[in-house]
Order: sequence, then C-alpha cells, then structure tokens
Amino acid sequence: MENDDKRYIFKDGLVYKNQFHVIFCPKYKRPVLVNGVDTRLKEILYEEAESLNVTIKEINIMPDYVHMLIEFDPRIMLHKVIKHMKANSSKKLRSEFPELVRKLPCLWTRHYFSCTDGCFNKNDILKYVDSQRGR
Repeated sequence: MENDDKRYIFKDGLVYKNQFHVIFCPKYKRPVLVNGVDTRLKEILYEEAESLNVTIKEINIMPDYVHMLIEFDPRIMLHKVIKHMKANSSKKLRSEFPELVRKLPCLWTRHYFSCTDGCFNKNDILKYVDSQRGR
C-alpha cells in the first residue's frame, strides 16, 4: 500500500479509514436548530472535533437533527466522541441561547444513530430521525 493513497490515513504505525455517519436529534425532535443556533452549533462542533483530533468531513444541520460524516483514529471510541460533542455543544448553546433552556429540559436525546461509511442507507436514517419524535 503506497503512502500516497489518499483513501487512507497513515499515522503512528497504523493505516486506517475510520469514517462514521452520525445523526443525533434535539430532545423530542423539536425544531430548535434555527435562527443562528444552527450556525453557532456548526462552529462549536468543528471546535470540539478539532480538540479531539476528529475530522468532520461533512455536516448538515437541519432544524430537528444533525448529520455528520466524521473520521478519526480507530483507537478513539465513537461513543466518547459523540458524548463529548453533544455535552459541550449543549452547554455552550444553552448558555448563549437562553430560549433553548425554556423550550427543552436538555438539548439532546441520549440516543444517536451511527453507521460506518459504506453502509449508509437513507431509509434507515429517516426511520431513526422519525423515531426520535417522542423522546
């Protein structure tokens, strides 16, 4: 395998392509990621990703969910990445946008959807997003 192969990352004695599609929703799937919250959330997620050495390859913030394609060292656990990003973004957004505190008891559901790159199925994504409505 050549080092110039752009599909893989060569680092610290390992070669990898560790990409995940990740989706998470606000509590009760409320459409609160609007009116500047979405823009600030994107900035925060990029900041948090950088602090974890995670690359956000793609991000899409809708009023009621966040979809990201992320890539990171396989020695880092996915659930820790997501927990860190959700916890810190919630704390920052709720302090900067007090209306979020009034609208929701907490910003994010405890749940998230993930699948490895290559297993992406749009119908599964839509089912997950819809299932978050009552949580």
